[in-house]
Amino acid sequence: MWLYFLKRTVLAVTIIVIAVTLLFLMIRAVPGDPAAVLLGPRATPEMKAQLHQQMGLDKPLVVQIVTFFGGLLHGDLGFDVFSQRPVAEIVLEQLPYTLELIMASILWAVVIAVPVGCYSAIRRNSLVDQVASVVTVATIAIPSFVMAVYALLIFAVTLRWLPAIGAGNGFWDGLIHLVLPGFAIGIGWVGYISRLVRASMLEILGENHVRMARSFGIPEWRIVARYALPLAILPTVTILGVGIAWLLSSAVFIEVVFARPGIGALIVNAVNTRNYPIVMGVVLVTTFLIVAATTLSDLVNAFLDPRTREKL
Repeated sequence: MWLYFLKRTVLAVTIIVIAVTLLFLMIRAVPGDPAAVLLGPRATPEMKAQLHQQMGLDKPLVVQIVTFFGGLLHGDLGFDVFSQRPVAEIVLEQLPYTLELIMASILWAVVIAVPVGCYSAIRRNSLVDQVASVVTVATIAIPSFVMAVYALLIFAVTLRWLPAIGAGNGFWDGLIHLVLPGFAIGIGWVGYISRLVRASMLEILGENHVRMARSFGIPEWRIVARYALPLAILPTVTILGVGIAWLLSSAVFIEVVFARPGIGALIVNAVNTRNYPIVMGVVLVTTFLIVAATTLSDLVNAFLDPRTREKL
């Protein structure tokens, strides 16, 4: 068990180092001078040179990378070039909004997809199963930003049931503001999860322990809930852990469409203004989230299925 955790920790650190290094190089390859963006067209060469020195851009690229990772070991992600505030403070201010959005989207997907997948497996090849298959697969083909625009137009503009923009003030108002953006991201996962649950449920309902439970006269609903569903949702847990990267990328578009705060909107603004420290800080945090979610999904699988614990 400890060896497994050690391997995952080494792998996580390696992924973070590679991802941050690659992004560091790609950002530097983007055309445009950040000093010119920050200072404006009237900036003198002396002013630009001073800002380059302040941002560390006058040093060789290797030195810049080593300096960044050296500060990272001390918990220093640098300073925002506009406000001169610590990058870690700015990112951690916006991170809860994005995490709320991701959790809301996962809740939407699971609440809709798991019952649909279970019912389709129980009523295999029925009319309901065929209709559910068509509808759920169709949700996969709809991009999240398209769903966001139509959901906003229908439920916020036309029907005026839900707010259109912002994150709300207070707990209940914040939940109401999460309904539409969470739905826009989560609906795209309904197809994946429902098909996975259906396929897993069909396989498990044919296994020997389920047949034995039926022979004892246990009600079908209890067999599904107690003996089949905990195993059928294992692929769902895995795909959600791996798909956290897709959720984060979708959150970028959704936060822009609904004018929500979050790390998605933060990184878009940082890229447009060549704010290197903010971009690096956001990528570092999101990479950590992806690695942590993948590890957590493995642990949840081990908890739900005792057979996988032997592999740890």
